[in-house]
Amino acid sequence: MTTLPVSAHASPTGAHAITLPCGTALQLLPQRALWWPAARRVLVADVHFGKAATFRRAGQPVPHGTTADNLARLDAVLTATGANHLVFLGDFLHARSGAADALWQQLLPWRQRHAHVAMTLVRGNHDLHAGDPPTALAMALVNEPWRPCADVPVLACHHPQAVAGHTVLAGHLHPTLRLRGPARDALRAPCFGWGDGQLVLPAFGAFTGTAPDTLPGHWARFAILPGRVMAVP
Repeated sequence: MTTLPVSAHASPTGAHAITLPCGTALQLLPQRALWWPAARRVLVADVHFGKAATFRRAGQPVPHGTTADNLARLDAVLTATGANHLVFLGDFLHARSGAADALWQQLLPWRQRHAHVAMTLVRGNHDLHAGDPPTALAMALVNEPWRPCADVPVLACHHPQAVAGHTVLAGHLHPTLRLRGPARDALRAPCFGWGDGQLVLPAFGAFTGTAPDTLPGHWARFAILPGRVMAVP
């Protein structure tokens, strides 16, 4: 494997380290992102840009500002890691109706600020219906499964799937878990799921649904709490 320079920010604050069977070290970030230090790649899943606008067009009273929130959090992840490649694991866009000029007016200046960062979209089910982003976003478009590094048995997908001899990084499920406190209080938290050769990321988008109990019961879970990621027994 070609040795790549590792960012000085290789262990961002609050990250939880895991090592894949192939020896690849990854960091689960509290920003709902995955950091691959040796490859200088950050991966996120299920941003669903344009979802709030789609709901508003349907007459639903949903909040404004979700695109700006998503972009600010992506800025924070890129700053914390020093990544030179950002990978979207599907569902970059939510629907064709949300892919309007107002969205591109926010995304294009953001992309220009990060012109030095390569970006790749692994198409998800929503992307297939919404259509590809405009070429001005300078984003490589690939279908799953996509192998980010030719000599590492890791595949980037949108849909979780088992592939013999490989670790699959995926999204789609929007996993969450319930944490219970001693006073019978409970907290619903997004989480990473790891098992059967698959690592499932939480939904990154600020306005996305969450899905409890979508992960197999024997998988390891890593809860995303304020400022840190914690393994859950």
